[in-house]
Amino acid sequence: MDIKAELETAADKEYRDFQSKLLPNVPDEKFLGVRTPDIRKLAKKLIKSGEADSFLSALPHELFDENQLHSLIVTEIKDFEKALEEVERFLPCVDNWATCDQLNPRSFKGRQAELLPRIKRWIDSGKCYTTRFGMKMLMMHYLGEHFRPEYLEWVSAVRSEEYYVNMMQAWFFAEALAQRYDEALTFITEAKLTPWVNNKAIQKAKESLKIPEDRKVFLSGFKRKLPK
Repeated sequence: MDIKAELETAADKEYRDFQSKLLPNVPDEKFLGVRTPDIRKLAKKLIKSGEADSFLSALPHELFDENQLHSLIVTEIKDFEKALEEVERFLPCVDNWATCDQLNPRSFKGRQAELLPRIKRWIDSGKCYTTRFGMKMLMMHYLGEHFRPEYLEWVSAVRSEEYYVNMMQAWFFAEALAQRYDEALTFITEAKLTPWVNNKAIQKAKESLKIPEDRKVFLSGFKRKLPK
């Protein structure tokens, strides 16, 4: 199957222009403008035909749309060890938040014990989208019944100049305030986050439908001045 031709057939110029504005750090020429439902259909088609593995091995890809396709194929891998291997191979090639956030292996669910050491390593990697991915996996799989307070320390310890790392850090703490309010609150009240992350976490918490109004009012009192 000519995968690039399949993607080009589904390309939408208006959507391409929209995507390029949404992801300014990705060069315009890397976008075809294929919508996610069409990429998902192609991913399933490749998996069914047995052609997915050869595509996964063809890293790095040239196009943003190919990276999106790659992330959706990895998301569908049923074998945990294979999914983990493919994630490790792909993360160095991830160069934007959309591809990073779309990568969400279904086989990770219920494998918290095996996954945890990798997540810690990803968070500590110092690489923008690897760190972001690690934080997102921790947020998705470990704020519920598998929660331990030390996980909040893992995320709060990250210091980065990268906007997309700091945004995920704020998103993580907003979600932690929704699910683990008492434990997460001390990171706000004791100023353990950078001022920017602190304020963005409060903003996102106030936008959340999961957090009661009285808590939102209380959190508002802990906004901090940003350094000039």
